[in-house]
Amino acid sequence: MIIKEIKVKSIMTKTNLPVSDYAVNPYIGCSHACKYCYASFMKRFTNHTEPWGEFIDVKYWPVVKHAEKYAGKEVFFGSVTDCYQPCEEKYKRTRALLEQLQGSGIRISIATKSDLVTRDLDLIRTFPNARVSFSINTLDENFRKEMDKGVSIERRLAAMKIFYEAGIQTTCFISPIFPGITDVKAIIERAKKQCNLVWLENLNLRGDYRARILTWVHEHHSELDKLYHEIYDKKSRLYWTALDKQMREYTAQEKMLYLRDNDQHQSKFGEPPVVVNYFYHEEVRKSAKRLSEENGNNE
Repeated sequence: MIIKEIKVKSIMTKTNLPVSDYAVNPYIGCSHACKYCYASFMKRFTNHTEPWGEFIDVKYWPVVKHAEKYAGKEVFFGSVTDCYQPCEEKYKRTRALLEQLQGSGIRISIATKSDLVTRDLDLIRTFPNARVSFSINTLDENFRKEMDKGVSIERRLAAMKIFYEAGIQTTCFISPIFPGITDVKAIIERAKKQCNLVWLENLNLRGDYRARILTWVHEHHSELDKLYHEIYDKKSRLYWTALDKQMREYTAQEKMLYLRDNDQHQSKFGEPPVVVNYFYHEEVRKSAKRLSEENGNNE
């Protein structure tokens, strides 16, 4: 692992993401080395030639001054990195930013594959309406090991439970859903008593990892070749339409609220989690663009 410390002008970046006003990424690169990671495109902008997952740039920025100007806004931790990847234990850049923003009135949401986030529970719980999301797209530890170098699924679920029992809004982010491999219902069943929200997101193949994933599927699940050809070459939505129908029926049976492309609804603690369908990336991008345009017109 090649680790380099770098200085940056700012850590708060305005974003068009539909879930937040700002994004923060205390690191460039990620040692979780997920085979399907869309953030590998960052190599184009950072002059890194190393394979994705084999380099990390540790960011140092000027201390955030007058953090109260962010009151009422929301910041998303980890849009193109995992803020709690193993190097955070040593460098503590994520914790440093939480300390700088504490008391400002900004809302935070965190996405991670790591249970290291539990270290900062004391800080996270001081932010209004804080949310912590754990990425889980399988209960099969062998498949998980094939796809990423994060902590085990059981450790993620245990961390999720800690936050849920502490009264922090928690999300089970079932992403990416591998057609024919990810058992969405089984994951919901496992997590539903310790999360407020479940997000569903499809496997979207693009960039340099498209060939890597299709090759892996062919080598390990050749019986799915035809299905993946239909979805990713012929652009068929039939699989996702069928899964959408299955989820509607399942959530109705379990008395869960089922939504589409909307993260603004959350269940109360002790109630069944809200399930949200984010299957179609192009529609999410359009939504983000529309929100950006609306915000521009209002300012």
